Amino acid sequence: MSVAPGEPGSGPEAGARFFCTAGRGLEPFLMREVRARLAATQVEYISGKVFFTTCSDLNMLKELKSAERLFLLIKKQFPLIVSSVSKGKIFNEMQRLINEDPGSWLNAISIWKNLLELNAKKEKLSQRDDNQLKRKVGENEIIIAKKLKIEQMQKIEENRDCQLGKQIEEQTLEQRDFTTKRENFQEGFQNDTEIATDTRNQNDLTFRVSCRCSGTVGKAFTAQEVGKVIGIALMKHFGWKADLRNPKLEIFIHLNDIYSVVGIPVFRVPLASRAYIKTAGLRSTIAWAMASLADIKAGAFVLDPMCGLGTILLEAAKEWPDVYYVGADVSDSQLLGTWDNLKAAGLEDKIELLQVSVIELPLPSESVDIIISDIPFGKKFKLGEDIKRILQEMERVLHVGGTIVLLLSEDHHRRLTDCKESSIPFNSKDSHTDEPGIKKCLIPEEKTGTSKTVSTSFEASNHKFLDKMSPFGSLVPVECYKVSLGKTDAFICKYKKSHSSGL
Repeated sequence: MSVAPGEPGSGPEAGARFFCTAGRGLEPFLMREVRARLAATQVEYISGKVFFTTCSDLNMLKELKSAERLFLLIKKQFPLIVSSVSKGKIFNEMQRLINEDPGSWLNAISIWKNLLELNAKKEKLSQRDDNQLKRKVGENEIIIAKKLKIEQMQKIEENRDCQLGKQIEEQTLEQRDFTTKRENFQEGFQNDTEIATDTRNQNDLTFRVSCRCSGTVGKAFTAQEVGKVIGIALMKHFGWKADLRNPKLEIFIHLNDIYSVVGIPVFRVPLASRAYIKTAGLRSTIAWAMASLADIKAGAFVLDPMCGLGTILLEAAKEWPDVYYVGADVSDSQLLGTWDNLKAAGLEDKIELLQVSVIELPLPSESVDIIISDIPFGKKFKLGEDIKRILQEMERVLHVGGTIVLLLSEDHHRRLTDCKESSIPFNSKDSHTDEPGIKKCLIPEEKTGTSKTVSTSFEASNHKFLDKMSPFGSLVPVECYKVSLGKTDAFICKYKKSHSSGL
């Protein structure tokens, strides 16, 4: 079984090899983000996954916004061939994922432990610095209070009382210094004990295997069967112990007709689960991708005229704080939910809310820099021809050169493009958007019959689509991405206002 390009690096100093899962259609956003945020190299992708190399620590990796989950890569190989071969032979092939190259497993485990230990040390140092700062602030407050008291006593009493007060002050400070040193010693001792415990012999490592099988592999085997085979091989080869409830290590395996991928989840909680969002509306990864496409700059006026629960504004304000944000919605219940989210995220002072209709915005013409909005769709929202009235009002308040980023249903998208065909000539289900200089990680052409995507494919297909799109007022289409919302698909579309609309 040949090994595809992109295996893990030799160690943290050379950069560790990771991959993220992403919603279908968000791969271009994630590729741009890992390059910009993590200075990642060797960026490549397959449908739903982006692979990259970086030296970033866990605190930086946690900041990824367009990814669903993050994994440390152990192996990425060609797919298992499932045809008339017996199950026993296929199981032997699965076990070769471990037995053929145990060094890659040990290397990945070493990197994983180093990441966790480094993160634990940084957290302890940060807590220690915070505690010391609090103590210094408290001591300074005591010193200032004592000085004020001494000054008052100087006016009333003689120098003897003043000197007595200073002696009391010095004794107090000495006592506090002694207390601080004792606490620091205890804290350091506890720190070293915890780290030593975490880096015990690998024979004490507990694990569980999570599997995902699709394609012909998924038809031939269940995830439970694959997990059992891999688990037995790991126990035999490394002496690890299985623990399905509370393991120290989780192994993730995805087998399909295109690749076999094995990795370690870096965080137990998915990156897409935002701690600062109390009530979820639009998926956070989609909201962040829309905001990133808007090219938000400091001092801009950003409007979401159909804000719902405010997810887009929350994601934007967390990433680009020095901006004036306004959220509007006609529903008071939605705005109450937005307010709860703002308070939970600590952003109630960053975002202003208005209860108004999107087709009657109380804003001067050409007063807004950026508009980002999820145009509602589904059984509850039947906008029909109102979509054009909505865009006309957005166009009115947007200044020339301003940007609009919209999330559109397929029906709304067809209405705006005046295109009756059901197929879209870009970023379709069987194709991928690509960026110049970013490699696509597919198996060779002769293996699958799938041709490789060249770096200009996205640009060519995008221009082909934009040429077909009929103009709408002064809004000029710039970029468009087809993305998955789970049960349905939608389009993230970016427009620029080219000239005054005269509305």
